[in-house]
Amino acid sequence: MINKPDPIAIDRRTDGRVMFRWLLACLALFASSTAQAHPAPLSYLDLRYEDERGLIGTLTVHEFDLMHELGLEDPAQLRDPHVLLHLMEERVGPLLARRMQLESGAPLRIHWEYAEPLAEQDAVRLWFRAEGDLGGKLTYQGDLFPYDQAHQTFVNVYEDGALAQQWIVSGRSAPQTFYRGNAEGALSVLGTFIPSGVHHIWIGPDHLLFLLGLMLFGGSWRRLVLIVTAFTVGHSITLSLAATGLYSPPARLIEPLIALTIVIVGADNLLRGEGRDLRPWLAGAFGLIHGFGFAFVLREFGLPASALGWSLLGFNLGVEVGQLAVVVPLALALGWLWRRHPARARQLATAGSVAVILAGGYWFIERTFLGGMT
Repeated sequence: MINKPDPIAIDRRTDGRVMFRWLLACLALFASSTAQAHPAPLSYLDLRYEDERGLIGTLTVHEFDLMHELGLEDPAQLRDPHVLLHLMEERVGPLLARRMQLESGAPLRIHWEYAEPLAEQDAVRLWFRAEGDLGGKLTYQGDLFPYDQAHQTFVNVYEDGALAQQWIVSGRSAPQTFYRGNAEGALSVLGTFIPSGVHHIWIGPDHLLFLLGLMLFGGSWRRLVLIVTAFTVGHSITLSLAATGLYSPPARLIEPLIALTIVIVGADNLLRGEGRDLRPWLAGAFGLIHGFGFAFVLREFGLPASALGWSLLGFNLGVEVGQLAVVVPLALALGWLWRRHPARARQLATAGSVAVILAGGYWFIERTFLGGMT
């Protein structure tokens, strides 16, 4: 059964955004190479979290696109409210529901409630409710009109009556995720970004080799904790600076510098004298450089603007978990070797330092002169 939305709610949701959106559509019309045969290929999707009704959505699409999909020649059918309601139930709704994927941990079901012709804008607005368990995040992916590869959808997500997230999505876009500003949302952010941090540190041989170089000559647990802590503080500072947009040097500068830090750590192992241990200082200083490297990955992954702090915390925690998973067993093994067979341990540390220098040198040359990036 179709339930017409509250007219007051409709008025509240159809403010000056409509005029602004269709102004954008007109601008895109002139920019499009197919402008003479096709209006601006744009749709608009509003998603609102409401306390009583859950997740409510409105989808505004151009008549041209619906006419193409339905095989209609005359837009008059779309401008008749009764015919439009019937088409929404029988054809338009099921079609668009298959092409508009909403998930909140699990797929949400789209229940169409009302259809509203916007004849003065040559458009149609469809009202729906997303049914299912609304967790701490919302993921959207869709290709509403695949016949037109230039088609895009402007997506707005509202929470607590305020605009919280915006996307521009096409059929080629990756899934977009919004994290809610509540406890469930924070847990969802951590559940996403902690594994991402762990994964990155495990697949980043340069970061792991840097830590290996720092640990080859062993030391007390207190000393090793100091080294790891210094590295953590260093990369956390620059990761936050870059991820928040305050300062971010280019990758072409940072990636060779990361390789150079590995060379310096290996060289320090071979050249340092008795009683001189610069490893905590090197870990802290070079951690600043490695933090920018982490930021490149995090930026590609996509930071949720609505949960920036939680995502940074989660990624950092993931990096630390990934580091500890490598550092702790390595420290135990090296500690045992230095206690039981110090001569062999020194030989291993020396050979390992040479290997660290060679690997870091190779990456430096590759990233400086050959354009290679990890």
